[in-house]
Amino acid sequence: MVMSITLLVVFLLLMFLGVPIAISLGAASVFTIVTMSSLPLSMAAQSMFTSMNSFIMVAVPLFILCGSLMDEGGVADKIYDLAESMVGWIFGGLGHVSVVVNMLFAGMSGSSVAAIASIGKMSINALEKKGYPKDYATAINLSGSMLASVIPPSILMINAAATANVSIGQALLAGLIPGIIIGLIFMVYNYFYCKKHKIGDRTPFEGKRLGKAFVSAIPALLTPVILLGGVYTGFYTPTEGAAIAVVYTILVSVYVYKNLKWRDIPRIICKNARSTGTILFVAIAAKPASLIFELDGLPSAVANMITGISDNRIVIMFVLYLFLICVGMFMDATAAIFILVPILLPAVQAVGVSPLFFVVFLVITLSFGLITPPVGVCLYAAQNVTGLELEKIIKASVPWIILIAVALCIFIVFPSIITVPVGLIFGT
Repeated sequence: MVMSITLLVVFLLLMFLGVPIAISLGAASVFTIVTMSSLPLSMAAQSMFTSMNSFIMVAVPLFILCGSLMDEGGVADKIYDLAESMVGWIFGGLGHVSVVVNMLFAGMSGSSVAAIASIGKMSINALEKKGYPKDYATAINLSGSMLASVIPPSILMINAAATANVSIGQALLAGLIPGIIIGLIFMVYNYFYCKKHKIGDRTPFEGKRLGKAFVSAIPALLTPVILLGGVYTGFYTPTEGAAIAVVYTILVSVYVYKNLKWRDIPRIICKNARSTGTILFVAIAAKPASLIFELDGLPSAVANMITGISDNRIVIMFVLYLFLICVGMFMDATAAIFILVPILLPAVQAVGVSPLFFVVFLVITLSFGLITPPVGVCLYAAQNVTGLELEKIIKASVPWIILIAVALCIFIVFPSIITVPVGLIFGT
């Protein structure tokens, strides 16, 4: 345990000093190997290479690229028009539109930051024009953007499933169910909020308008169908599906919506290479740390400690719930996944928790950190988009955060909500 504690202390110290997460993690691992073990330093390099020598990990940059292409290719406008024609007639109409459009965009981009920066900006402006308080409009879109980390093709879900050695196809489908449930809970709250405060314009329902918006959005809506349909049916792997979706999105953006030119593609690829590099750098740096934890017996020690608290699955999951929320508030979700999955998975399996459920639960809980201070990247993106004071956004977001927390409590008590549908579809 001494090596693991040393690694974690050095890692947290470097993070506190402002050193980037990936460098902090890699430096802490090297320091521990050099000073506290008889292992050769080459082991760190070998484990880093092994972590990236993976066909599955190629899916991550492809999913990110696909999301950026859709963001800049005119997909957001078509999706917003479709969402408004679908639910804009319900009381609190544009609030419902914000939730639905975030859910639809989540099924295409896999990135919460992309959601708040594109769909969120458009939706907040529309809500404000219709008389919704700006802080409320920001909060509903900020919370809705979190769904992109849950609803497939979630980048975080892919990383978590790959780390836990869980089927990526099953994990993506499992994320769809809680994503839809949370979205419906948001819509119910929005309905009663708008009723109480007498805000919210409704647009009359028009079948003709819905049909026109749907036809216009078909090319965009086919992206997740192509992306995930083949994965779920076993026709191709997630990585192959992501590559096909990238090519399809380029063709749609250039020739159908005509918002992109071929000369724009190299710029988008270079921009995404930087963000992809950040994520994969963390994954590389986490590998030697995971190996040190394993050699030091940390996973089994944590498992014994957790099972020593109680042998009740629900009690254990609520303890982890509180722990993961705290972790997500202070640590990047990607880094937390690569560090915590190898440590916590044996512990939850010991009390009968399905690895599939744990992956989904972990991703949703860590996603709190995207919309909460002090390191919430979506929170700061929302502030940048709206110009509102951070305190106002946080205060307005509290009810939505509580709704997500309550939904997670329901999933902990009734995990079959997530696991049973997946088992029926995949026959497991």
